[in-house]
Amino acid sequence: MNLIPEGVLPSSGIRWDRCGGALAGHRIHTLTEPGWVAAGHPLCLIGDSGTGKSYLLIGIGTAVAEAGYKVRYTATANLVNELAEAADERQLTKVLNRYGQVDLLCLDEFGYLELDKAGAKLLFQIFTDPEKRLALAVASNSPFGEWGKTFIDQRLCNAIVERVTFNAHIIDTGDQSYRLRMTQQRRG
Repeated sequence: MNLIPEGVLPSSGIRWDRCGGALAGHRIHTLTEPGWVAAGHPLCLIGDSGTGKSYLLIGIGTAVAEAGYKVRYTATANLVNELAEAADERQLTKVLNRYGQVDLLCLDEFGYLELDKAGAKLLFQIFTDPEKRLALAVASNSPFGEWGKTFIDQRLCNAIVERVTFNAHIIDTGDQSYRLRMTQQRRG
């Protein structure tokens, strides 16, 4: 399997029913086919906590990797920290090139933590390399209109939203938490 880092993504069956009734199964299964990755189209999973965004991101990333594509999954804050450390050590080009070798970059918790201007600019470089046809998949608790709280520079925020949403598959996972629903069912 072409997954980086090893062991982060599950290797067996994803239970798509855990993602809530708001999701059309056919649309999700379409995204497990790698055509959108080959075309370099983004995927945005937007919804409240517990609605299956990370689960979908992992499941779709796993399916794409099993189809032979190179996939990397990471939390957005971890990626920004990695890029900042690389910049400090004058290794940024090397790290950007390594990310440029993947076909699909899955960014979890996108827009979850506030990024300073330097961090946002580093992240933006991942999205803008014209020589790479990197497909992005992001999972975010925040709707696009709230991303200005994460990316402090409004102009940079607008550019990031534009890059992440252009030709994107956008899925609203809703506001019904699977974990909360299961806990309530168990209690009875």
